[in-house]
Amino acid sequence: MIEIDDPADPRLDDFRDLSTADRRPDRPGGRGLVIAEGVVVVERLLASPYPVRALLGVRRRVEALGDLPAPAYVTSAEVMAEVVGFHLNRGVLAAADRAPRPALADLAATATRLAVLEGVGDHENLGSLFRNAAALGVDGVVLGPGCSDPLYRRSVRVSMGHVLRVPFTHAPDLADGLNTLRDNGFTVAALTPRADAVSLADAGLRGRRVAVMLGSEGPGLTDEAIAAADVAVRIPMADGVDSLNVATAGAIAFYAIA
Repeated sequence: MIEIDDPADPRLDDFRDLSTADRRPDRPGGRGLVIAEGVVVVERLLASPYPVRALLGVRRRVEALGDLPAPAYVTSAEVMAEVVGFHLNRGVLAAADRAPRPALADLAATATRLAVLEGVGDHENLGSLFRNAAALGVDGVVLGPGCSDPLYRRSVRVSMGHVLRVPFTHAPDLADGLNTLRDNGFTVAALTPRADAVSLADAGLRGRRVAVMLGSEGPGLTDEAIAAADVAVRIPMADGVDSLNVATAGAIAFYAIA
């Protein structure tokens, strides 16, 4: 642990200006760092394949982490707030480099249950989906067109660090990606509120290799994505309710196919 009392110390640059959009170190267009907040999430980062660069926090929070693989800069809450741009209640941050992503074919070859996302742009929803996937035994996430970066700081925080343990990859061409999944024995189930979709409970998906496809927060899956699936499934709902939050719908579907 290294004591620091100067907020301008260049050793703290990985954590600087986290509230300034065009200077954020976790933006993929910039330095692309992974930022973890709080003892629990930092512990999950330390246990992940992401190479930790440094930590920053108040002494009590840093000491709670035990042995560390990287420099830990210890400072006051006031100095920390000046560095990051806001007061951090969780008291500790860690910065890491990104780790290589698996190829879609490699992920499909070893998985039994996958989530496929199209157009999920809200970072909090994305983080919640990863947390639900980890809790309910989903082996990986495939990010189709229009999805946000799951390693954005807010997604990492909302996922409680589980985005760091659930493998994910990208499928820029969703149709090709779905064909890769089918080649590996997956049934692709598109989740939609359409009245002509099969009830999730009646689709016979439990115990099979299944990829659940979920769409954007507003319009849901595109017509093209639904047409490319093997089956369209829905969650029956009470009259007057047309849909669920995408993370909630995902949790129900993940449980139903376990």
